[in-house]
Amino acid sequence: MRHRKKGRVLGRSPSHRKALLRNLASSLFLTERDAEFDSNTPKVKGRIVTTLQKAKEVRPLVEKCVTIARRSLQSAEEAAQYAANSDDRNSEDWREWRTSENWQKWVQARSPVVAARRRVLQLIGDKQAVGVLFDDIAPRFEDRDGGYTRVLRLAQPRLGDAGARAILEFVGTHDRVVKRSEKPAFSDDEDLEQTSPDETSAEDIVDVSSEMAESEESDGGEQSEQQED
Repeated sequence: MRHRKKGRVLGRSPSHRKALLRNLASSLFLTERDAEFDSNTPKVKGRIVTTLQKAKEVRPLVEKCVTIARRSLQSAEEAAQYAANSDDRNSEDWREWRTSENWQKWVQARSPVVAARRRVLQLIGDKQAVGVLFDDIAPRFEDRDGGYTRVLRLAQPRLGDAGARAILEFVGTHDRVVKRSEKPAFSDDEDLEQTSPDETSAEDIVDVSSEMAESEESDGGEQSEQQED
């Protein structure tokens, strides 16, 4: 029985396992970075491939980090109202803002964001990944309450030990779109009414029968002429 045994050991010591999960979470966040001029560009943004057990184990850590970053967005918007007009600290506008009341309001509104960044940095330990999370990933899930990632099991196992592999990715970018087939639309309904077999008139039936009789008589005359010859 595994009662009250939470989590997977993954064949590692506690410190090694913690470092492994931190690196997996950081690598998932860093796939969303701007890697245009980077030599190690990710193959697909917002996706990593690992073993099935590791993907299931690191998913709660990723969800927790995204939730912390998402809850700090409102404080960041409030702080933007009192921010300085220029980022140059040597300018006069910035010095005036530094001694004004807006700076104190900005500090009070910005403090939850700083605390959230420090908390996520404590969890994953990568400053670049924290920046990508708060700037690019968190605004995408502003209106979503949980469920930011999914695990997709791959059919082909890992070479060497035949371990089960899986994809850990963010939702919303590679979602499957179900398209329903549309009913055929006819341009003119009157053509359908004219060609419907239920509404054929008696005159049309008489004309067709007379044409068939004339064709039979002509065929019979030709056959008699051929026998006389």
